Amino acid sequence: MSHLVQHIAKHLRELHVGVNWTWVNIKDQLSDVTWEEAVQQVYNCNTIAKLAYHIHYYVHVLIPVMEGNQLEAHDKFSFSHPPIESQQDWDDFLNTCLTEAETLANLIEKMPEEKLWTLLSEEKYGNFYRNLHGLIEHSHYHLGQISILKKIIRAKN
Repeated sequence: MSHLVQHIAKHLRELHVGVNWTWVNIKDQLSDVTWEEAVQQVYNCNTIAKLAYHIHYYVHVLIPVMEGNQLEAHDKFSFSHPPIESQQDWDDFLNTCLTEAETLANLIEKMPEEKLWTLLSEEKYGNFYRNLHGLIEHSHYHLGQISILKKIIRAKN
């Protein structure tokens, strides 16, 4: 196993459950959010649930690709989440997010380093390295939005 794939997997884990450079992770930010807060609309921003789903969408669609299947993803679906109508719905979703992030991290660790430099699917998407790092960077961006929305919601309530 190469050091580079180990570092990428570690970075993904730290984004979801660990200590990272930003000192913010998905589990800590979302674990105390109620389902009502998750679906509460603030101004005309995306909800916390919608942003969390959006982050998770790209993890979810990369797992089959890492397993050797074709990319089956469309950005137009990346904000479309199933209804969250109870705390159980929210808790189940969060559990799925964390479980699938660990699944993806495990797949990354098993990946031969030379695969990082091959195309993910089509030329327009670039290589695996670009997509894995893009997923992490993109997730941190939206995690920042979630952090701000959480503060606004709690200040208003």
